[in-house]
Amino acid sequence: MSEPLRVLMVEDQADLREMIGTALRDFGIDVHTANDGPDALKVIEESGEFHVVFSDVNMPNNMSGLELSAHVAEALPNARMILSSGYARSQLPPLPDNVDFIAKPYRLRQLVELLKGTSPTA
Repeated sequence: MSEPLRVLMVEDQADLREMIGTALRDFGIDVHTANDGPDALKVIEESGEFHVVFSDVNMPNNMSGLELSAHVAEALPNARMILSSGYARSQLPPLPDNVDFIAKPYRLRQLVELLKGTSPTA
């Protein structure tokens, strides 16, 4: 039996963080949560390896998802980074090559497939 997928979800809206976290756990994903970039770095330091870090692009407390992705690339070189935004990708700054993107609103199935590394279906 393989180990469950370990995901760190960074979401500043508590209700959304709880709802998505619960739904992902129902898919057998080991979800840890953080409410902003600095909190995510603390969770990474305390909890070790994650397979995927999933964050909104626009985050409070002076650290965007893009800035967080640079820290994740350094702290967790084997982890995948996924950023999400309500803005179209063309409206965002260029994303690093190692960062995947999912537009809001997304369907839960799309997110699960992206987290698991399978190609999202329309």
